Amino acid sequence: MKMDEDDPNRHIWFRDSINPNFVQLYAVREVIYSGKTKFQAVDIIHTNNFGKCLVLDGKIQSSEKDEFIYHEALVHPAMITHPHPRTVFIAGGGEGATLREVLAHRSVEKVVMVDIDQEAVDICQHFLPSLHQGSFQDNRVQVLHLDAREYLSNSGKQFDIIIIDLTDPIEGGPSYRLYTQQFYRLTRERLAPEGILSVQAGSCNWGESTIFVAINNTLHSVFPLVFPYQTHVPSFGGLWGFVLASQQLNPLSQSVEEVDKQISARVSRNLKFYDGLTHQGMFCLPRYLRQEISQGKSIVTDEKPLFLC
Repeated sequence: MKMDEDDPNRHIWFRDSINPNFVQLYAVREVIYSGKTKFQAVDIIHTNNFGKCLVLDGKIQSSEKDEFIYHEALVHPAMITHPHPRTVFIAGGGEGATLREVLAHRSVEKVVMVDIDQEAVDICQHFLPSLHQGSFQDNRVQVLHLDAREYLSNSGKQFDIIIIDLTDPIEGGPSYRLYTQQFYRLTRERLAPEGILSVQAGSCNWGESTIFVAINNTLHSVFPLVFPYQTHVPSFGGLWGFVLASQQLNPLSQSVEEVDKQISARVSRNLKFYDGLTHQGMFCLPRYLRQEISQGKSIVTDEKPLFLC
């Protein structure tokens, strides 16, 4: 629906419940698409502040204006930490922006992207070309519409990088079984010896870091090296968490200058968010969050899954 720009009451509002006590409202210029797939509700809205946004099950996943922050933060720390990433597995990432960032690395030879919801991926390809920028047509890419856990269980392939770009673990949703100890053990088996896992890990906002802490605890029970980090994503309503996990690689082993040098040598286009200084800063968590992580005891399992309230 189009809104009359001359009408003082022209705004309709999209309500994104960040948590039960915190709601963020977005003025909507146009609802571009609204429907349901087999797995989830999908909406594409055009907001005044953030441009076109992908909304899944009522929560914003990406916006045109600031998606580069989230996707560069999710992809590049892992890619730059690895000495020479050739093969990459992506779980989720239906809008294609994670794929776009991976393909910017010249060393990449093969990317397998597994997103269970083909209908949602097709909707994103059609309505959000500014996000994927033609990445689905790259001849290095294989896109499969399967359960990512099932694919990794059955494939036997190993990857240099595994990126988990999923929706939040919602009860009855398509993603919650990909946040468990059993799944992370599977990713460890599918990583090459110098491989590294990157996980989007939920909100780091004050009072709502339960999922972030639980993911850290669970990864610590599987991997010897675990590195949480965060950055501010405006359309998500605040700070957002990520975690890197590996058997061997330490993302803090390189200086600011070394990270910048690696970006210049490896990445085929200019980045808007990520560089050496940003890399170092993201891993400097505030004291209260470090304490929450150190005191956390919950481990997410198939028998005791974690759900976003």
